[in-house]
Amino acid sequence: MKLSILDQSPVHGTETPTDALGRTIELAQRAEEWGYHRFWVAEHHGSNRVMGSSPEILVSHLLAHTSHIRVGSGGVMLQHYSPYKVAENFNVLASLAPGRVDLGIGRGPGGLPRSTAALRRGDGEPTMSLAEKLTELRRFLADELGPEHPLLGLQASPLAPEPPDLFLLGTTRSSGDMAAELAMPYVFALFLNNDEDEMAEAVRRYQAGFDHGNGAQPRTMLALPIIVADTGDEAAEHAAKIQVVRIRLDSGRTLTVGSVDAGEEFGRQSGEGYEIIVRQAGVVHGAPDSVRTQLLDVQRKYGADEIIAVTAIDSFEKRLRSFELLGGLIGTLSGVGK
Repeated sequence: MKLSILDQSPVHGTETPTDALGRTIELAQRAEEWGYHRFWVAEHHGSNRVMGSSPEILVSHLLAHTSHIRVGSGGVMLQHYSPYKVAENFNVLASLAPGRVDLGIGRGPGGLPRSTAALRRGDGEPTMSLAEKLTELRRFLADELGPEHPLLGLQASPLAPEPPDLFLLGTTRSSGDMAAELAMPYVFALFLNNDEDEMAEAVRRYQAGFDHGNGAQPRTMLALPIIVADTGDEAAEHAAKIQVVRIRLDSGRTLTVGSVDAGEEFGRQSGEGYEIIVRQAGVVHGAPDSVRTQLLDVQRKYGADEIIAVTAIDSFEKRLRSFELLGGLIGTLSGVGK
């Protein structure tokens, strides 16, 4: 079972956005030293808490400051963009760093309603579903549009010697269904909705419904909130501070937001009635031996091929220490190394 990291470039205390992005660079370099398999960055818009608004640019910088760790997005909000342009961006990255680039696609809006409107401003094209955009993106990456496609002959240049690996991220069972139908690797983001029952059902449906028609095999990846400390008490202290804030709109949509204030602003911008739900996050936490046991339990329960760690501690030094201790478990999980 592989171990990887997803970083959101958080701003803590009096830090500036430049500080936060600098921390991401340092963390990626250390993750490479510690043997993590991949390092992903998120996409968030209109936030004063997380600074990763342009994963393509950040990925490019991280590739230039590392040498062999895989680097990618977790994930690009494809619903806002042209599949052709996203394919071009990541083909450039994969041409600059062959064999090291991941393209994770997220299903959430990536920001408040005004941010979403700004991202789509001036887009007069007919709306495509996310599944249709994913299919087209995959075809552009493989240079296989097919004879029925109206853009047949168009290439997403430059064609990379090794196309980026494509993943679907999600927080609901419907995302598992989509990943299964499209025969894509699937990442359930438990750190966002913290609903283990939903994760269990999403993973079950993904694995049971996976389309093996093209010879692909399911790859189950779990993005979990994880905190490792030198003592169990210290880890528990950090974990106790982490909450999950969700907003449920009258239209039926439910989304994770960064804080109660952000939820109230989201509701105001949406123009709908809403309810905000705050609950204590279920965090994998403890000293290294305890966390190893917990991760092995997760692997057995869900058939996980990879764990992507998300660590929300409001001190970079302690967050770095958590990842260092977690990295020490690489090679001890099911006897499989990186």
